[in-house]
Amino acid sequence: GQLGESIRCVVSVSMLNEGWDANTVTHILGVRAFGTQLLCEQVIGRALRRQSYELNDDGLFDVEYADILGIPFDFTAKPVVVPPQPPRETVHVKADRPNRDHLEIRFPRVQGFRVEMPEERLTAEYNDDSVLELSPDLVGPSITKNQGIVGQGVDLNLEHLEDMRRSTLLLHITKRLLYTKWRDPGKEANMQLFGQLKRVVKKWLDNCLVCKGGTYPAQLMYQELADMACERITAGINRSMIDKKKPVRAILDPYNPVGSTIHVNFKTSKTSKTNRWETDSRKSHINWVILDSDWEAEFCRVAESHPLVISYVKNHNLGLEVPYTYGSGMRTYIPDFIVQTDDGNEDLLNLIVEIKGFRGEDAKVKKSAMENYWIPGVNRLKKYGRWAFAEFTGVYDIEAEFKKTLKV
Repeated sequence: GQLGESIRCVVSVSMLNEGWDANTVTHILGVRAFGTQLLCEQVIGRALRRQSYELNDDGLFDVEYADILGIPFDFTAKPVVVPPQPPRETVHVKADRPNRDHLEIRFPRVQGFRVEMPEERLTAEYNDDSVLELSPDLVGPSITKNQGIVGQGVDLNLEHLEDMRRSTLLLHITKRLLYTKWRDPGKEANMQLFGQLKRVVKKWLDNCLVCKGGTYPAQLMYQELADMACERITAGINRSMIDKKKPVRAILDPYNPVGSTIHVNFKTSKTSKTNRWETDSRKSHINWVILDSDWEAEFCRVAESHPLVISYVKNHNLGLEVPYTYGSGMRTYIPDFIVQTDDGNEDLLNLIVEIKGFRGEDAKVKKSAMENYWIPGVNRLKKYGRWAFAEFTGVYDIEAEFKKTLKV
């Protein structure tokens, strides 16, 4: 090799003073004057991020050092010579080719969705995931006590929001829904839909909005909460149109439209037996499953023991991502597993599985995105087989719920 071929150098122009964070810095060389001791401390602090937070056999962090040259700072009484550490054991997770190529699972890479305007009257079907619960956990404290150094304190609450008329809130949510969910980019809003949207919004406000802990419906006037409401209402509308002529259309990545288990190839330092599962060579294209919880280990056992399972894979470095909206921001949801099963039909069923313990508001939105956008959108393409979604929320019920899902 050549001298310095493995060194990556960052040339800084006051970049190391503050606001820069990297855990792979091992050397800092000062080649300019340092006017204050505080500046020296700030620059040296850029190299003090730990590279590894794995505990050793004693339950402690291994010692890590950085070499600081040319910066006048007395950090220790004398230099510390660190013995070289042996490389950590790693596991190579990959597709077992060509031995298991018959177990390959292919999937579409979806980057967005398009909901075509219906010609018929708009309707909405709401379920438990359509409920939005306003509570202090979601919106913040509903009552605070303010008091100065002297004088009497006062309690500030949200009781004044009770004076807002229901019709004002209804018009605000309907307008937000029309402009953010039912308008094509670069075009004017279709005001002919306002009356129909107003009707489905009223149904949602009457049946799916729950206020607890001193919160009020008027807080939906805040943009982020209004967008969360609009997302649930739109999901209800899409749910009612799944079996109609104009359902959701999935938009694929134009540069990489198809993913496959063939491309899984990475190394990990999670070598503990509690962090990995060696797959059955008859049930998975990938040699290892890297576990995030004991629940996932239980699902691996259930999947490998089920007679209708053809192949399964953990969605770890696989590339299956589901775009969804939470509040006013776009996010990406990464499901846990893909299971290919023979449910008695002509083609195989691809079941996307989510293992979920605690179900917060974001979990409801993720499930809604799968059931009302990704699944119907991909199935409409008719190029990637049949797809379905299942969510398991109890570790002791995984086997029973999995059998029920496959209708055994």
